[in-house]
Amino acid sequence: MTEQQSTIVVGVGPGLGAAVARRFAKAGYAVALASRNADKLAPLVDEISQAGGTAKAYACDATSEADVQGLFAAAEADLGPAGVAVFNASGRVRKPFVDIEADEFIEAWMRGCFGGFLVGREAARRMQPRKSGSILFTGATASVKALAQSAGFAVPKYGLKALAESMARGLQPDGIHVAHFVIDGGIGHDDGDRFLAPDAIAETYYQTHAQHRSAWSTNVEVRPWVESF
Repeated sequence: MTEQQSTIVVGVGPGLGAAVARRFAKAGYAVALASRNADKLAPLVDEISQAGGTAKAYACDATSEADVQGLFAAAEADLGPAGVAVFNASGRVRKPFVDIEADEFIEAWMRGCFGGFLVGREAARRMQPRKSGSILFTGATASVKALAQSAGFAVPKYGLKALAESMARGLQPDGIHVAHFVIDGGIGHDDGDRFLAPDAIAETYYQTHAQHRSAWSTNVEVRPWVESF
């Protein structure tokens, strides 16, 4: 990088979101950590700072247009222009379809899909004039497979995948790399290989961002080698 750029990660928890933040900080990006509860991110900010990186936490409700716009404005003012935006927020309700309440379904869609629209749109509006940047979306098994009790999760995830696909087609000619990641399996750590390690997923995110534009990936699937699919 010729100038300090920021990576904005929306939906930072202790697992994948934190791992993505660490990886991009290691690569030299100043990292904006966004969550509805920014106070919980203080230990991660300290960890990244102690490792020689730069990070700052921001409170943001991804379903609020004003919050998302304010996040990008503040992060770019504090940390530099956004070179990468990662949407890692999610919403889900796991119930038999007939038992899902309307407000539960709407909330899951708002958090899992509408929030991705707001974050993706704001990132694109800022990246288009610069003709560069990456916008990365976290999907799931439910992005491509809707199980019996997953309507409240699969609908927003399917929608997020469609959003990413449309954005990729529309923004790639402007030099903006849009990629969607199907996380096909549980995230965590154990003595075997049943789960996807957060750091390994984060490395895939970073390497996808770093791809040469002659060979961009737009939909990436990651799963443990023992996972059936």
